[in-house]
Amino acid sequence: MSEEITSSHKKKNELWEWIKALGIALVLAFIIRTFLFAPFIVEGESMESTLHNSEKLVVNKAIYFLQDPKPGEIIVFHAEKERDYIKRVIAVEGDTVEVKSDQLLVNGKVVEEPYLAQLKEQAKQQGEPFFTHDFPPVQIPADHIFVMGDNRLNSHDSRAIGPVAVSTLVGRAEFTFWPVAGIRLTR
Repeated sequence: MSEEITSSHKKKNELWEWIKALGIALVLAFIIRTFLFAPFIVEGESMESTLHNSEKLVVNKAIYFLQDPKPGEIIVFHAEKERDYIKRVIAVEGDTVEVKSDQLLVNGKVVEEPYLAQLKEQAKQQGEPFFTHDFPPVQIPADHIFVMGDNRLNSHDSRAIGPVAVSTLVGRAEFTFWPVAGIRLTR
């Protein structure tokens, strides 16, 4: 009889250990998802050819508590009440940004954008005279950034919505994880 009680007691202890482990895993998953990393699905073609429609990626939600956004980073932000956008940081507070003759200028200096080379070539072949249409200088206010999609001919970005408040940032895109064949860093 004492063997039955010991065996029953061991099973209860084992069950309790599994319940605790599952509970801890759920709490950790909640903390990680809420404060550190989150999945994001690319919707649309505004970041082609860097990111593609329906790709899934991981967003680092903690990074902008530790540092400010930097030009060239791909970020996710709350653009509308129910919708997040993914774009590339072009300029930060205090910068002046403009486009003249298909050249991006930040603080009067040409910014090289090698990630646009393929798209610029395609636009020329399709008869588009400019890949990024001119816009006048825009001074970026404090606590804001200027963002644009890589697919400049098909992107609703700071050229239309204005500079984006840093407080609306969800985080920085780190890497794509789906489809599996497309796993890569987003930088």
